[in-house]
Amino acid sequence: MPKIRRNKNPPPEGWELIETTLEELDKKMREAEAEPHEGKRKVEALWPIFKLHHQKSRYIYDLYYKRKAISKELYDFCLKEGIADKNLVAKWKKPGYENLCCLRCVQTRDTNFGTNCICRVPKTKMQEERVIQCVHCGCKGCSG
Repeated sequence: MPKIRRNKNPPPEGWELIETTLEELDKKMREAEAEPHEGKRKVEALWPIFKLHHQKSRYIYDLYYKRKAISKELYDFCLKEGIADKNLVAKWKKPGYENLCCLRCVQTRDTNFGTNCICRVPKTKMQEERVIQCVHCGCKGCSG
């Protein structure tokens, strides 16, 4: 079961519909955290964790905004309990950030030249034979 900091209130109606998927994602997250990191670069060890975090947040976002399969109460509950990243979801609502992989890719303080991450550059403006991968999360291009 996902880690929930319940404060006496039971989860809202519809929780049963998403609980099994969230349990599977949490199981994968535990496996990714326990995975050996020998032979990998320091940043590569965190890439599966970033990917699963994105996947879980995207699942909740899609259920509420795209498919309209969950209620506002359940959506707010997931954000409040930390099941989905509310800052990442807020970015997805803005134009141009619909496919953003992680928040570190838009923070200018984490780059050498004070710009966005390389994965935010559109593929049309990149050289075709060059394979670019984000140092922070392993993304190969989330700008489209």
